[in-house]
Amino acid sequence: RFAQIDAGGVELTGDGGFVPALVKAALERGLQAELTSHLGYEKGSSEALKHANSRNGTTPKTVESEVGPIELDVPRDRGGSFTPRLVPKGQRRLGGLDDMIISLYAGGMTIRDIQHHLASTIGTDLSHETISNITDAVSEEVLAWQSRPLEEFYPVIYLDAIRIKIRENSQVLNRAAYIAVGVDLEGIKHVLGIWVQDTEGSAFWAHVCADLANRGVQDVLIVCCDGLKGL
Repeated sequence: RFAQIDAGGVELTGDGGFVPALVKAALERGLQAELTSHLGYEKGSSEALKHANSRNGTTPKTVESEVGPIELDVPRDRGGSFTPRLVPKGQRRLGGLDDMIISLYAGGMTIRDIQHHLASTIGTDLSHETISNITDAVSEEVLAWQSRPLEEFYPVIYLDAIRIKIRENSQVLNRAAYIAVGVDLEGIKHVLGIWVQDTEGSAFWAHVCADLANRGVQDVLIVCCDGLKGL
């Protein structure tokens, strides 16, 4: 599926791919929020002086996902009492959480869906407030990525899709997440956006182009894709 993109040195999935990097960023924000709830104060807060426990760096951990291995920096506390539940110790697969995060980036799932998933899976271990703090942090990371400004000009943009699972009306459906990868003037590749839609019609691609334009893109020389309907 990704032969054309991979030939240009753009890896979407797998070790070192763009999509695992997005999941990593969101998960690490969530883990930091979980540690904050455990400690009872924000990083850098003066409240730290009132507490015996504190942050103590991170521990590397690799977990497998549907889009490839994800190398996480899991935060730890000096007292050794923090046991993360978002990605538990000993867990080596994300168990569908990666699909949900990708869907969140793509706009195919809401933060409420993520809250419901966490409440049903780890709600017995974490309070509603902690789960809310985790999902708020993940949402902040995702929204910042979705709305970040882009370059005015990209010589090349690659378009392709990956399959992800989306929860809809109590059902889990397989959907295509369409990904745009832009190559800037220095040859550096960036994931510009991810979008989910039932069909590939012209209205959908007009929405994608409008999103890119609203975030600053004014001109593209070459768009590389493979039979995307309506484009």
